[in-house]
Amino acid sequence: MDETALPLRDLHLPEAIGWWPLAPGWWGVIVVLGVVLGYGLWRVYKRWQFNAPRRYAMRELAHYESEYLVHRDPVTLGKQLSELLRRGVLAYAPRDEVAGLTGSEWLAWLDRGMPLPYFHTEGGKSLLSLPYRDPEGDFSDIDVSALIAAVRMRLGVPLGGAA
Repeated sequence: MDETALPLRDLHLPEAIGWWPLAPGWWGVIVVLGVVLGYGLWRVYKRWQFNAPRRYAMRELAHYESEYLVHRDPVTLGKQLSELLRRGVLAYAPRDEVAGLTGSEWLAWLDRGMPLPYFHTEGGKSLLSLPYRDPEGDFSDIDVSALIAAVRMRLGVPLGGAA
């Protein structure tokens, strides 16, 4: 038999396997990744929402500090900081536990959970008397920058829950 007479053709490889439609395993991977991504985004949103009062309080603190630098009125600053601390703490702590605290009990509660007792130092203790002082009086015994730093630290450290 003549080799040239045989009807032989070159080898033909099958077509490459396409990526579509996806195999069921890949659909499972996509669903699991979607659920994990959705849960992660939900957690980030909840944390952002939880920290909203703290972010607002820090903006207000910066505003009060800039007002103080212009007007140099420590009595008004003391009132503003006292109110800001009370509102900021009430956003996270139970009202019945915090709302009735005054004096050294309030300062002790503010120092709870802090790395250092900022409100039992001279700067933090001035929070109790500063709003009630005579605006025309002598304020040389008040360290306003220490008071602002103590308030900033209290507002910056989470009280509990998700940080």
